[in-house]
Amino acid sequence: MKFKHLFGCLLVLAACKTQPISPVAADAQTTTTTAATPATPPQVRNVFERPKLVVGVVIDQMRPEYLYRFADDFTEGGFKRLMREGYVNHNTHYNYIPTYTGPGHASVYSGAAPGTHGIIGNYWYSRELRRSVYCVGDTTVQPVGSSTGMAASPHRLLVTNLSDELKLATSHRAKVVGVSLKDRSAVLPAGHVPDGAYWYDGSSGNFITSTYYKQQLPGWVTSFNSRQLANQYLDSTWALLKPEANYRNSGPDDQPYEKVFKGKSTPTFPYVLSELREQNDNFGLLSYTPWGNTIVTDIALAALEGESLGQDETVDLLAVSYSTPDIVGHSFGPRSREQHDIYLRLDREIARLLEELDQRVGQGNYLLFLTADHAGADVPQFLIKERIPAGNYADKPLLAGLNTQLQQRFKQAELVEYITNDQVYLNHSKISKAGLVLAEVQQAAVEYLVQQPYIVDAYTATNMRQQEYFGGIRHLLQMGYFRPRSGDVLYLLNPAWMEEMTIATTHGTGYNYDTHVPLMWYGWQIGQGNSYKRQDITDIAPTVSHLLGIGLPNGATGNPIIELVK
Repeated sequence: MKFKHLFGCLLVLAACKTQPISPVAADAQTTTTTAATPATPPQVRNVFERPKLVVGVVIDQMRPEYLYRFADDFTEGGFKRLMREGYVNHNTHYNYIPTYTGPGHASVYSGAAPGTHGIIGNYWYSRELRRSVYCVGDTTVQPVGSSTGMAASPHRLLVTNLSDELKLATSHRAKVVGVSLKDRSAVLPAGHVPDGAYWYDGSSGNFITSTYYKQQLPGWVTSFNSRQLANQYLDSTWALLKPEANYRNSGPDDQPYEKVFKGKSTPTFPYVLSELREQNDNFGLLSYTPWGNTIVTDIALAALEGESLGQDETVDLLAVSYSTPDIVGHSFGPRSREQHDIYLRLDREIARLLEELDQRVGQGNYLLFLTADHAGADVPQFLIKERIPAGNYADKPLLAGLNTQLQQRFKQAELVEYITNDQVYLNHSKISKAGLVLAEVQQAAVEYLVQQPYIVDAYTATNMRQQEYFGGIRHLLQMGYFRPRSGDVLYLLNPAWMEEMTIATTHGTGYNYDTHVPLMWYGWQIGQGNSYKRQDITDIAPTVSHLLGIGLPNGATGNPIIELVK
């Protein structure tokens, strides 16, 4: 019996050797042939199947619970459509600290954490320049489309991202465009070699770019700016979209920590923008209103048409980032009527974007993912009122107290050069000239910091380099550490504590209220489904790369989401 079995196997192997099977045909139904009718060799596709367009939507400061807390008044065509017909990863988190806008956008599209891609904050301290630097600020380029706007480029992003790899994979035939109110939210997703990145200029109400990309605005952007949409939107009134009773899942309209615009005595609806704009930065006021989201949809649709995205056999990429939820969240808080209304109206913008994609690219021809660059913390004053531990601390006394402590121990004044992003930068020059050991000064700073009631722990840069932390908040801190740009000491605040600010709230920690974000997939080859398995934000870019069959971003550490690519 064993001999017969072996002989049968040999016959099968011989047959397989004489009749090769392609990967495409391997999963197909087997066809029986005879010698009189030789089999037709299976056809192998010459072109890897891809969607016509990838659309990445990043919402600035979105907590996943908004999808449920505000759901009663969402339309069927926006967030509900994505959740109903798409695939939802409910337990997606940022896997590093700090959770800011610049690092968030860089990580979504690169599949890497700040410790690899180098964008360690929106701003950070440069020891070489002895000043704070901006993540996309670039003094070697000039603004295009404005004489006063910010000049920006991706020169501080140290890795390739999804957009770059798509460009390389198609020998630049793919078109890539990034749009947002914020420059960093357009620049970092678009990568190093896009066809364009465009952001809102609050001084003119126009969308601009820089000489890194182009010497002049393309015709479609000039035409878009000529419509003067910002001017039109700012001549309107922002009132609640729904009756006041529909906002019962948010707090009272008037809270002591909310932003009060010049020209108003309370932070309450309605906001007559035509009366407020001149006293509140004119065109800059648009970012604080629902029409900040509207104009981003407008420019995204203009890019879709102006660049003919998704109209040929080569897959293109459109990166869209909605910044207004972050600006309003900072100013009023996550439980404000203003933030509630912003999301009800943003839902309509998502529906409008999907409808236009259906019409212009075709339903099923585009792949869309939606996530956030970070979430956001509750306002400490609100939590205290609810008898939940929280608080604020002042940064200047912390800096002064730390310098005093180090001076008493090492007999040198002002050994602390800068504090930012919950990181301490020491004066290396003074430490070296005094013959001090840097690691000892770092450790002395840790010993002082952990005595502060609002700091739960602190770690030296030496710790970050010499030890590897697996899991927990220490691991998140290490994933965000990049030696050439990070500080000498990194400290962790207690949950719900933050620096004293003139705004209502912020983000940046490794706690769930900042790390937990939505992640939804929709369109091309995406089936309906849900997953509560923990996903890292760095898994997005590898997933899209595998779906498109292109190279992984060169610094990517994430993994493809198996349920989507298998």
